[in-house]
Amino acid sequence: MTFTDIFGLSEIVVFLLTLLAFFGGVVKGIVGFALPMILLSGLTLVVPAHTALGALILPTVATNLQQALSQNPRDLKYSIIRLRVFLITGAVFLILGALVTPFMPLNVFMTVLGASIVLFSLYLLIGFQVTLSPKNTAAAAGIGSLAGFLGGVSGIWGPPTVAYLTALNTPKDEQISLQGVIYGLGAALLLIGHSISGIFNTAVMPLSALLVLPAYIGIKIGARVRDHLNQMVFRYATLVILLIAGLNLLRRAIFS
Repeated sequence: MTFTDIFGLSEIVVFLLTLLAFFGGVVKGIVGFALPMILLSGLTLVVPAHTALGALILPTVATNLQQALSQNPRDLKYSIIRLRVFLITGAVFLILGALVTPFMPLNVFMTVLGASIVLFSLYLLIGFQVTLSPKNTAAAAGIGSLAGFLGGVSGIWGPPTVAYLTALNTPKDEQISLQGVIYGLGAALLLIGHSISGIFNTAVMPLSALLVLPAYIGIKIGARVRDHLNQMVFRYATLVILLIAGLNLLRRAIFS
């Protein structure tokens, strides 16, 4: 049995995709997000969009659970309580987005979201401050709904989530843990939602499973790099990756 029989792809393409998963894991280990964005960007070059979305699910679930479980259980409980409005609205809209994905043109939605994220990132990189209070439930619900719906339709919910946590002025280590909680829940719901929608199926499972190990190794290496970054460097790196994420959404909206 050959690689083509198992994955429907040549050996060299499979090898390049494992390297891509490893690189995405390293980036996620450093700034806490961007693995689905990196995987989706590379996968859509060689497989259809829905296949790419299905393939990123297992490595996303595995790395997000690792990120969430790295937090102290008591702090994890506090994080869930603190983010409950964001998590609940995000969960509802993620399932909704997953269910409508097979029937929905995404270009306009991704254009608006991508442009908003690019402007937000540039605004902060220039030196301006955007601050939200954790008690602002309207902002939490609005951004949670946006992040959830985007995650459901594209597998990428990092940009609006990171924008929200950055606006809360979240410290580096806490931000990584909070992202782990949000993404861990989101990834589990994404798996459920796209098992129902049919996008995650037995045909795409082997490729998705193949990408788990390199992504996991990458996130462990990236976490070691993050330990040597101070808060200012971490914030700058996060905003740069966020800017790239926004530009990538615009690229997909224009050229897909």
